[in-house]
Amino acid sequence: MELRKDYFLDRWIILSEKRKDRPRQFKREHKKEDNHSACVFCPGNESLTPTEIGRVPSSSNVSASAVPNTAWQMRWFANKFAFVSSEENPKVVSDGKFFTYGGAYGFHEVVVETPSHDLQLWDLQKADVEKLLEIYKGRVEELIKKPSINYVVIFKNHGPEGGTSLVHSHTQVVAFSHIPPLVREKIDAAAKHTGCPYCKIYEVENKSPRKCFENSHALAFAPFASRFNYELWIMPQRHVKTFNDLTKDEISALAELIHGALSKLKALDASYNMLFFYSPDSDDLHFHIEITPRLATWAGFEFLTDVIVNSVSPETAAKFYRNEL
Repeated sequence: MELRKDYFLDRWIILSEKRKDRPRQFKREHKKEDNHSACVFCPGNESLTPTEIGRVPSSSNVSASAVPNTAWQMRWFANKFAFVSSEENPKVVSDGKFFTYGGAYGFHEVVVETPSHDLQLWDLQKADVEKLLEIYKGRVEELIKKPSINYVVIFKNHGPEGGTSLVHSHTQVVAFSHIPPLVREKIDAAAKHTGCPYCKIYEVENKSPRKCFENSHALAFAPFASRFNYELWIMPQRHVKTFNDLTKDEISALAELIHGALSKLKALDASYNMLFFYSPDSDDLHFHIEITPRLATWAGFEFLTDVIVNSVSPETAAKFYRNEL
């Protein structure tokens, strides 16, 4: 057993790993939904969603994950059940003592990643993931221009433990009036170092037993103080701050590593979250992606102490991703 601290944050984990464990012991069997006609994201049900903001037409170069005879490959629109609203007042007020509050101002969108109800992101091709990243980039670029918007949050929930409410593969995009506290914490922690500490971590983990895979522009590794079983970080080699800074080659490289990572998680049928961290214009945070499989349940110790017990070391996780287990 070992106690480890996050690279930069005041966040701790305990590794308590039984060496005999193998990935097959973590495999989940999820009940598959088969009621396609009731799915509002499926082709033919477009009228059941809010007004479409944009789409990738089926005649595009997105690869062979299409449903035949559909007009689109990907489409995005406002979330019908949004938890922020542009009709709210973004102003925050305080009584000076205990109570601070304001309107939950923002814009909440959904990106449907495939017309197929039976395919998940891990079933799609690398070209599909690349196109999806380009959509994210475009949504950030457009939404950050909205009044009182200071950050655009992009996250994907997959599977019941990952918090998804609809089986049809999709991502959520939330333009928010505040910079999220965790993003601010990462920025402040990085600012305490001379030079970019993420660039230094890239160099170290590229040679460590936690390295999973790489290409000419990006690296995937299991972070030193992983909180989740088989947690994975993906980071561009170049010091990139925002989505808009990413080149086409870097987007392609990130897509390749995401595709490789998710193909491994498919073998476990793992619920997961995919989280995108980048810097506001006025700050400096190295762009990175965190994939957090949800194979373990946090219990009393975690909620009481905020110290996470992880039964899969990042070194073992990296072996899993490298096909060494």
